[in-house]
Amino acid sequence: MPPSKSPVARTVPALRRALAPWRRGGIALVPTMGALHAGHIALVRAAKKRARHVVVSIFVNPTQFAANEDFGSYPRTFTGDLKALSAEKVDLVWAPSAAVMYPEGFATRIEPAGPAKAGLEDAFRPHFFGGVATVVAKLLLQCQPDVAMFGEKDYQQLQVVTQLARDLDQPVKIVGCPTVREKDGLALSSRNVYLTTAERAVAPVLHRTLKDCAAAIRKGGAIAECLAAGRETIAMAGFAVDYLEARHARTLAPVASRDDGPIRLLVAARIGTTRLIDNLGV
Repeated sequence: MPPSKSPVARTVPALRRALAPWRRGGIALVPTMGALHAGHIALVRAAKKRARHVVVSIFVNPTQFAANEDFGSYPRTFTGDLKALSAEKVDLVWAPSAAVMYPEGFATRIEPAGPAKAGLEDAFRPHFFGGVATVVAKLLLQCQPDVAMFGEKDYQQLQVVTQLARDLDQPVKIVGCPTVREKDGLALSSRNVYLTTAERAVAPVLHRTLKDCAAAIRKGGAIAECLAAGRETIAMAGFAVDYLEARHARTLAPVASRDDGPIRLLVAARIGTTRLIDNLGV
């Protein structure tokens, strides 16, 4: 017998009516843009361990896409997403329209600093974290969860959201969950569907290079030299490298040696029309 469908809320009043009886039992929020894959399901399962009730939001947020980016073509698979969430017995799906999230006359935007100005994603997508911060703040206020789950694949975003919740005194614990990968190491992403067969075969080079760089740094290799070799490896595989950087794992400040604190390696590169990101702790 197929599982019953998870209920769907599409307006803020309907959302709040649904959530009101669940406050005492605890609520976990899993924010997504849909096109769900095993990484999202892992977030749902982690959420179920932390709260009695789980809400998954599905909203492709227009304010975090620039005019030249893939908002129009971003994969939208709501029917399949709802089926997957129903199989996981998610308590509620929050699926607002753009008109609900940004009604006529909407005029407020959050402009984060700190980890949002680290010279990583923000250097290539300067609009991005303002859109992310604004929509996440709205989601946290709308749902008022006890915990909210974010994947570590979007590592800079995780740090930005953590700072946002702390700075705005949001009574929520932001939880980062490990990146889910294919068997060959490629980080799961909704954008992986854009890869051609040939590009998909090359894509795991990013993760392998991160592992090689991390191993070399742990063995005492100079960070700058390890990163330079890594960039060359990625470029020779056919990528256009946006960045491969070593940063402090919490602040995202640049690091020159292992003495500068816990290190996170972060990479972004394009192959064909697809831009991939990944990261790894040292």
